[in-house]
Amino acid sequence: MKHAIRSAVFLFSLLLSLTGFAAAVIETANGQVRAGATAKAATAASAGQRVEAGTTVVTGPKSLATLRFDDGQYMLLHENTEFRVAQYSFSKNEPAKDRFVFELLRGALRSVTTVITNRNPKAYLVRMPMATIGIRGTDYMAAVVNPGFLSVTIGAIQVSNAAGAVTFAAGTTGFVATASALAVTIPAVSLPASVSAAFSQLGSIAVGAAGAAGAAGAAAGGVTPAAAALGAAVAAGVAAAVADEGTTPATATK
Repeated sequence: MKHAIRSAVFLFSLLLSLTGFAAAVIETANGQVRAGATAKAATAASAGQRVEAGTTVVTGPKSLATLRFDDGQYMLLHENTEFRVAQYSFSKNEPAKDRFVFELLRGALRSVTTVITNRNPKAYLVRMPMATIGIRGTDYMAAVVNPGFLSVTIGAIQVSNAAGAVTFAAGTTGFVATASALAVTIPAVSLPASVSAAFSQLGSIAVGAAGAAGAAGAAAGGVTPAAAALGAAVAAGVAAAVADEGTTPATATK
């Protein structure tokens, strides 16, 4: 029995260490969702699957994916979207070492940041073909349909390219024509119908208690939901091993 428990504890420790190499978990995968080193190499992905830095996530028509990152932030990907986790480094005890670099190559996304806001907002970047987005504590949406469009719900974002940097506050809508044209504010009614529909759908999705709890756990250095699931699996393994040996484990008492 002791051997079985030691083996299970070792397995749990190993699995926890392996999760450190990943960046996010696919929390929802509705419709055609694929993930891989490139869009061409991407294969079918499902809810619960871990995503590492360097992974490209692609959604098909009438599809949607939600990625929950280990620091608590969320990325919601609309249909016909290609999104890449270019770099991801989260150090719960050393915010200065955080580094979150994403790429929106086509389609639309919604970004909901959490503990980054108070830790190290400069660590976060989203690159689009025509500009780079930085945050000031935020819930915003972006679309790449050549040109690019933006909509800020909470906080503010800074949109930078060769022409300069422009800050968009909550309640504003932006437009970026090319990598050499300065981003500008536009009325929301000027959004193309497809972009307006994408923003409306993404904005209506609740990112609630689960995200807040995940962020708090990450900030406090607690066990993430994925690690908790691994722990439950290992606990089941211990119980099975004990049962095989015909022995009942002791129960702790106060």
